[in-house]
Amino acid sequence: MLTSAHVAAGAGGRVEVFQPSGDGTWGGVVVWCGTPGGRDDAALVLLDDDPARPSPGAVRWGRMVTDEPGAACRTWGVPDVAQRPGQPVEAVQMEGRINPGSGFVGNQYVVDLLQHPPQWSQQDTSPWGGLSGAAVFCDQLLVGVVASDRAHSGHGQLNTVPAYVLHHDPAFRAVLAEHGGPATGLEAVEFQHLADMPAGDRTGVASPAALLQAGRQTVPFHGRDDLLADLLAWCAQDGFGAWLLHGPGGQGKTRLAHHLAGLLAADNWAVLWPGSDAEVAELRALRHVLKPLLVVLDYAEARTGQLTALVEAAAGHSGTTPFKVLLLARTDGDWWTQAKSATRLTEEHLDEALSILLAPLEQAPGPRAQAYRTAARALADALPRVRGLAHLDWRAAADALPAPRLDHNGHANALTVQMTALADLLDTATPGGNDTTEVSAVQRAQEVEDRLLGHERRYWQHSAATHGLSPALSRGTLEKALAAAHLVGAADREQADRTWSTLPALADQPRDRRDQVTAWIAALYPPAVPGRPWGALQPDRIAERHIGRILDTDPALAEHLINGADDAQTAQLLTIYSRAAAHPVFDGRLDTHLTSLCIRLPHRLIPHVIATAVQADHPQPLIAALDTLTTDPTTDIGDLTTLYDLFPHSSRRLARTAVHLAQTTNSHYRALAKANPDAYLPDLATSLSNLSNRLGGVGQRAEGLAAMEEAVRIRRALAEANPDAYLPDLATSLSNLSNRLGGVGWRTEGLAAMEEAVRIRRALAEANPDAYLPDLATSLNNLALDLRDVGRRAEGLVAIEEAVRHSRTLAEANPDAYLPDLAMFLNNLALHLGEVGRRAEGLAVMEEAVRIRRALAETNPDAYLPDLATSLSNLSNRLGGVGWRTEGLAAMEEAVRIRRALAEANPDAYLLALATSLNNLAVRLGEVGRRAEGLTAMEEAVRIRRALAEANPDAYLPDLATSLNNLAVRLGEVGRRAEGLTAMEEAVRIRRALAEANPERFDADLRRSLDVAAWLRSLPQ
Repeated sequence: MLTSAHVAAGAGGRVEVFQPSGDGTWGGVVVWCGTPGGRDDAALVLLDDDPARPSPGAVRWGRMVTDEPGAACRTWGVPDVAQRPGQPVEAVQMEGRINPGSGFVGNQYVVDLLQHPPQWSQQDTSPWGGLSGAAVFCDQLLVGVVASDRAHSGHGQLNTVPAYVLHHDPAFRAVLAEHGGPATGLEAVEFQHLADMPAGDRTGVASPAALLQAGRQTVPFHGRDDLLADLLAWCAQDGFGAWLLHGPGGQGKTRLAHHLAGLLAADNWAVLWPGSDAEVAELRALRHVLKPLLVVLDYAEARTGQLTALVEAAAGHSGTTPFKVLLLARTDGDWWTQAKSATRLTEEHLDEALSILLAPLEQAPGPRAQAYRTAARALADALPRVRGLAHLDWRAAADALPAPRLDHNGHANALTVQMTALADLLDTATPGGNDTTEVSAVQRAQEVEDRLLGHERRYWQHSAATHGLSPALSRGTLEKALAAAHLVGAADREQADRTWSTLPALADQPRDRRDQVTAWIAALYPPAVPGRPWGALQPDRIAERHIGRILDTDPALAEHLINGADDAQTAQLLTIYSRAAAHPVFDGRLDTHLTSLCIRLPHRLIPHVIATAVQADHPQPLIAALDTLTTDPTTDIGDLTTLYDLFPHSSRRLARTAVHLAQTTNSHYRALAKANPDAYLPDLATSLSNLSNRLGGVGQRAEGLAAMEEAVRIRRALAEANPDAYLPDLATSLSNLSNRLGGVGWRTEGLAAMEEAVRIRRALAEANPDAYLPDLATSLNNLALDLRDVGRRAEGLVAIEEAVRHSRTLAEANPDAYLPDLAMFLNNLALHLGEVGRRAEGLAVMEEAVRIRRALAETNPDAYLPDLATSLSNLSNRLGGVGWRTEGLAAMEEAVRIRRALAEANPDAYLLALATSLNNLAVRLGEVGRRAEGLTAMEEAVRIRRALAEANPDAYLPDLATSLNNLAVRLGEVGRRAEGLTAMEEAVRIRRALAEANPERFDADLRRSLDVAAWLRSLPQ
């Protein structure tokens, strides 16, 4: 029980607790006590055990995360103003508002009471005396405890100790944990309406399986120390960050996220677990958050729309405090690639997001026995909270459990170990359940879900009788209804009834009987989302096993459900069906059933099959269905084209299927074009272009080139007959052909194709600049690069100058759309000018590129800071080239600062660029005589490149040798000959090995290092 420190005895003291209008009192002991009258003026009282005492239920803690005033709050208490002599103690319920800015210096919340302040004539006392210790709630969240009447407020305000102050105290958190309070973290008060409902009341649990829900945190958290340290370090960085944590079901992703949220509460963080129904428009309001916030998006693979909204919120966030999004998913497949490229903002903000596969917790068999014992004892302590199981001595049962065999790899999964412990405990209380028959470790790991389902079924049967469903409906019918409920879900009671109407065993039942089924499932698994008819059987693996068992015996159930399902239900069915099919106990049978279902109902299911295959952790049966449909010669060309349009532009999982589909589509159009060229040649050209792209995506570059060459031939013929209609398509095909030719090393031929594309687009832009000028500018930029690659630099300069002129015109008319392109073209123009000796002009152009990118980076640093660093580095080179060494040094120092910050946030992406900038900085420092500082920069560059080379020698050993070579020169220049020789000897060893493997590329580098070594030896010792 929470109260105030100044009304309780000190820690260890006894107190007496009563409830207004209640009978009797209860004793308790103060187990934690803050400072009376201080910032933490609160205390925790552990009440004596008493079965007659009502349980208060679970507590959800919260804190304010914005500065929006007027947060509604309420409190109950027994203030002096409500008491009358000779009468029972009276309670008062009060409402108020909290303005987060009031009292923040003193780490207080100030409650502005809505009711008029009472008349109070007793001097030196407060009408609110006796209210101290009252809990203050904002809707469902406990945000603080009343401490005192606020001075000079005319009794209109109350000082409140915030929950975040209490959670900051390690002793407070330890007491909560010791007495069963899970480390759930502090929820965001202003956004609690968006939050998923937490696991149910810890004091009353409906079924044993519910104890395994990650949110209940029944089993103590252990392990993952290194990953937790990395997560905490990531959270410590200001601004936005995203981290994807993926792994199989039961690996511990959600449990880890709950534990992280609890740890962050100590540093005043808030946490938000958005519900699946949280509106994207409301999620965007998170941009107003001013306090450190962790957003945990569970099942992220199915919630990419919410992820996009969170990124949009991050784009509008101040960035002065951490705004972190932790994504939990079963896989990081194509859904993740597509989510990162969904919009410009997601590309900018998620490009640097981390993606980590969560490894099994107990990889070695040895520690599993202890993990099993710990789980058994924790579950034994919790089982008395399950209805009907309080009378058994579960701790004795846990202590008597024999050591199980846990050497199968399945027991590396944390949930499998915990399910095994729970099933073993429950078996001890079931007649005949404690079967001593020896089973293999493989069987024990794979069948644990079925053992727990056996215990759940007893709960189902008892509840069905209570709801009047048994024996009116058979056990099989009820279990199918449960499977259907979890397989497709329902948004409301009406949709639930439509679901029952699709099942043959329930379709002919009266409405009130079907409503009884809905009420029965809701009682078994209460809804987490208000308005939904029921919740979920958890953990997911138990629900999947139940669904799999039903579908294995009655595959037609899925088709019945599909006939009445909407899009959301269809997508859910395919997702859960594929997860159930992944369970090894079904030995591929469910794969066959699911593939057959998709093939039988292509028009209804295929859009969902593609979307689910991209995100599912077991997509094989879905891909098999797509492969069958795409290679079926009887499939109508219209259906094939529609199917192709549904495929993602890029997908590793579906890449081969997309090739097969493109080939089949191309074959159809080839036959149609042969019979009717006027009607179908344009479609054949499009199908060839698509086939070329898909072939290139799977590495078949030569075949992709041949397809694109044919597409160009067809479109050339079409454009000759009808230039107005087909010239734009021809230009696009020529541009793509240029890329294909370059990809196989045919640069001269690729240049010719790009030159023709430019000629066509120039003519189109002259006729219609609004439509075609952007394409012309891009083609000219690409042409300049192609000309540079074949040594025709002067012509490349002409092309890039024209590209810049057009881009400048476009940017003046629409800067938001075209300024980034202008900066890129200017950057390329500066490089071309420098290469033809026009350094001063190149410098001016590069300065303009820097100005543009600096402005872009100020508006959107995540997107444009890397480009700004690149332009600053190039500017430094240009300044040095014209003798402006001091200015060049300043530009390089800024580039280093930017890249250092980028590398701290995302070392994988930016460490190499930082090392390059440090190398260049050392050169610039040497040019202005600051050799000692240059040496320091070069030494840091060597350290970075050494670490990179140790992780990936093939990629980074040449760079390490370059830095060692430069370091040796710097050491020689400051008189440290011996150290320079040591560095140079290492550079020579590396370059000698590289030259032996590839003499054409590295012989010249080796000779330069040998020359530097000779120079160093010539220096005086």
